[in-house]
Formats: sequence, structure tokens, C-alpha cells
Amino acid sequence: METPEDPTSAPEDAPLASTAVRGVIGGVLMGLANLVPGISGGTMLLAAGVYTGFITAIAEVTTLRFRPRSLVLLAAIVGSAALGILLLAGTVRDLVLEQRWLMYSLFIGLTLGGVPLLWRLARPASPALFASAAVAFAVMCVMAIGGPSSGADSTSTVWVFLAGMAAASAMILPGVSGGYLLLLLGQYERILGTVDQLKRGLLGDGASGADPALVIDAMSVVIPLGVGVVVGVVGVSNALKWLLEHYEKATLGALLGLLLGAVVGLWPFQEPTPPEPGDVVKGILVTEANRDSIDPEDWPLARFTPSPGHVGGSVAAVAFGLAATWAIGRLGGRDDEDATASENG
Repeated sequence: METPEDPTSAPEDAPLASTAVRGVIGGVLMGLANLVPGISGGTMLLAAGVYTGFITAIAEVTTLRFRPRSLVLLAAIVGSAALGILLLAGTVRDLVLEQRWLMYSLFIGLTLGGVPLLWRLARPASPALFASAAVAFAVMCVMAIGGPSSGADSTSTVWVFLAGMAAASAMILPGVSGGYLLLLLGQYERILGTVDQLKRGLLGDGASGADPALVIDAMSVVIPLGVGVVVGVVGVSNALKWLLEHYEKATLGALLGLLLGAVVGLWPFQEPTPPEPGDVVKGILVTEANRDSIDPEDWPLARFTPSPGHVGGSVAAVAFGLAATWAIGRLGGRDDEDATASENG
């Protein structure tokens, strides 16, 4: 059985410029998605119509097959994603920390907007599809109930390497949020802060020019993170391509369950609360003496009762996210449907 097609892998006579433009759009969205907890880079590639083309291109390159179309697509996605992450890591991080309820509402809409896009690839439904979707949904629920880890050793190179692999899985698997997995590993703030430090070191911060010392200091995180990303992308993409070829319905069902389950951990009405003595924050026991020295970014989250304004704003942000994903999906919607219909019929 063939891997579900999308416009980037179908007509070989399509202009390379069209492939590049679609790849740039998907890459920017994927880069932004990997900066925030709850939204998947793979979902954004799916929305832009380059998802299976991206998987196929990685599998071809790692098996030393170099087609121009695959190379153009990979260069467009990877280059634009890296640029988006480098330039916007600090801004997105600040928005999540300062306007969490509004940003999480937006992420819910963006994530749910990927469901019909993935369903187009998965139909017609089968028992294997529903069974694997239920299992994957349950796994995501367990992860959400368990909550982010605050005790991970953020100075460990091994943890940073694992964080890179987690981010890579989010580039490949719709519904799996790289930012959320970074939270679970206790690496979210550190990695986004390091990326912002790298940007300041390379480009300056407005008041001063480039600072090589900042760049060198950031390398202790950037290098193991980058190695983890490469290992994860190569491993996960090749495994997923094999699964889609041999167990298509079960694999697509699992991806659908991951996508739906990603929303469970995105309850928007929560805010940071000061830790109490006896709490453990990032491996540190909170006492009366050190309580005031703990960074507000590290405070635990607690749910709050939303006001009517919060509810209205949240609904509007969800609707905007749904509309944005739908609009992005129209870039390749008809071609995706035609490709899937021809495959199934």
C-alpha cells in the first residue's frame, strides 16, 4: 500500500517554485509550532499540504536518493523553520508566559483545525483506525494528567539531547507538541531562552552589536539539541514512512488520536501561582528563605475561574485558530482530496 500522497509528491511536472513556496509556508508554521506547548509542527505541515512530501523527502535523502523536488522541499521547510525559531523564540516565549490563557485558546483552535486535514488522508474509516486512535488518545490524556515535570536536571546534556529528539518527533507526528514534550522534560524555558540568547549573540539586541561570547555559551545547549533533532527526524520519519506503507489505517488512526489528545493538556484558564514552602520547583525545595528568589517563569500552574471576558476572548481565539488552519489547508486541500480519492478508489 502506498503512502498517502499530497501535492508535493504527486505531479512531477509541477513548478519547483510552487513546491518551494508551499515548503516555506509550512516551515515557518512548523518552526512557530515547535516553540509553543500544545501545538504540533507536524500538524502545520499537514495544513500546508507538505506533510507526506516532507516524510518522503527525508526518507529519500537518508537512503542517498537525491531528487531535485525533495531537496527543494527539504531546504525550504528546514531553512524557514530554523529562521522562524531563531527570530521569534523570545517573542513567542514571552506571549505564552504573559498571555497564557489567550495563547492556549489559539493553540486549541490551530490544533483542532488539523483534524479534518488528517481525516481526509485516513478515510474511509476502519476498525483498526478507531482502535489505534483510541489508544493514542488515551496516551495523550495520561501525559496531560501527569503534567509537566519540574524536577528534570536542566543542566544535563543527555536531557537536552532527549529534548531535541522530542522536538523532532513533533516535526513528524501531527498532534505531538514539541513544546509540550519539552515541558514534560523540564527543558522548555531553558531551550527557548538559549535560542533567544543565540539570536542576540548573532544579531545583537539593538543596543549593541553581535556578541561571540553569547554564541559560544549557547553552544553547550545548541549542539546536543541539534544532534537530538537530526537523530529524531531521521529515525521517526523513516519509521513512520514504513508504518504508513505497511499499516496505513492503524498509523493514521494513531496520528488522529494524538492530534485530538493534544488538546487535553491545553486547558486555557490556568495561571502561574507562587510556590508554597515544601513545594519542589526544578529540583529545589521551596522554603521561606528562598521562596522570593524563584523566577515567576518557574511557578506552578493553577486553574482559575474565567470571567465572561476570558470566555469570550477564548472562544474568539479558538475560532481564529480553526479559521487560520482551514485557510492554510486550502493551499493544498483539493489536491489532497483528489490524491486520497484516487488512492482509495
